[in-house]
Amino acid sequence: MPRSDSPPKDLQSPGRRRTAFALAALPMLAAPGLGRAQAKLAVTDGEVVVGQLHSATGTMAISETGSIQAEQLAIDQINAAGGILGRKIRVIQEDGASDWPTFAEKARKLLVSDHVAAVFGCWTSASRKAVLPIFEKENGLLYYPTFYEGLEQSKNVFYTGQEATQQILAGLDWVNREKKAKTFYLIGSDYIWPRTSNKIARKHIENVLKGEVVGEEYYPLGHTQFGSLINKIKLRKPDVIYAIVVGGSNVSFYKQLKAAGVTADKQTLLTISVTEDEMLGIGGENAAGFYSCMKYFQSLDNPNNKAFVEAFKAKYGPNSVIGDVTQAAYLGPWLWKMAVEKAGTFDVDKVVEASSDIEFKQAPEGYVKIHPNHHLWSRTRVGQIQPDGQFTVVFETPELIEPDPFPKGYQ
Repeated sequence: MPRSDSPPKDLQSPGRRRTAFALAALPMLAAPGLGRAQAKLAVTDGEVVVGQLHSATGTMAISETGSIQAEQLAIDQINAAGGILGRKIRVIQEDGASDWPTFAEKARKLLVSDHVAAVFGCWTSASRKAVLPIFEKENGLLYYPTFYEGLEQSKNVFYTGQEATQQILAGLDWVNREKKAKTFYLIGSDYIWPRTSNKIARKHIENVLKGEVVGEEYYPLGHTQFGSLINKIKLRKPDVIYAIVVGGSNVSFYKQLKAAGVTADKQTLLTISVTEDEMLGIGGENAAGFYSCMKYFQSLDNPNNKAFVEAFKAKYGPNSVIGDVTQAAYLGPWLWKMAVEKAGTFDVDKVVEASSDIEFKQAPEGYVKIHPNHHLWSRTRVGQIQPDGQFTVVFETPELIEPDPFPKGYQ
């Protein structure tokens, strides 16, 4: 497939008409903090303070550590180049500890006590939902890096990962076309993102692909016993296992699949939750041949990505890996920097106003542009897991996909 990293020719497509709805929704969704500047921001003549809010501990640390690292790398690079508006960035790190009330508590601290100018953080939708009312009430600014279920839009959040239609629909179309898949077994961790994503997947499978969902099950975060599920899968014999298991549970799930003889030579599996970060724990030998649908893989062959991978490994070691959310987290500080410099101020309302249509041509994934609905235009790619834990890209959409967080017919 084409690998052009130039801006799409059709950024003014008819789909832009949906922007009117998106913009109209913003005041309603963000009303608690709209138009209200924070009493003060932690900005001096030489320094601006930002927050990081991720799980450094708990079951989600396997997924969120890369985000912490990538955001710090971007901030270090920005500081080395002179900072933002003549100020160096100082980071206050907080640990959400894989616990949603803790995320809310730490978000309030960063905004109310520390007066940070922006926060880069969260991973699960549960953590994002926990902090969202606080960001809207206090008029804070959150850059959220994870692919997620959509059905949300806020004046106070920029979503640097993909929303569901960008990730789910193209991947299902690909597996239906390339593998002649008609029957699907949907599984996920038990919280909002997997459930909502599978709701969208089911509608697409049944209504568009004219296929059948032969099973659908969910398990708590941190769950480790998948023997019963695997027996059901072997009994139902789906064309595709569609997996949205997150965090440390992935290690047990894929190891137990292999131990039960469910391997890629016998079974197609497509996941939207496993990246290079999770593969560190899973081990490539336990998932080789399965597929993952993301917008970014470490193996992408473009100059931006080569420079990013080299810098990441130089800072965090030659054995470090970079997954989709890690790359999306790296975008956050850069997009914030560009918006601040365009606005000429750190004021949240003015930064938000300046953000629409900002382009980041040096993005490791190739090119991104901020849509007025605060999501990013991006490509969708399918990668096949290799024994070393890396991915070989076997498909990518030829054009960027417009973000549509409120897709008609999928809600």
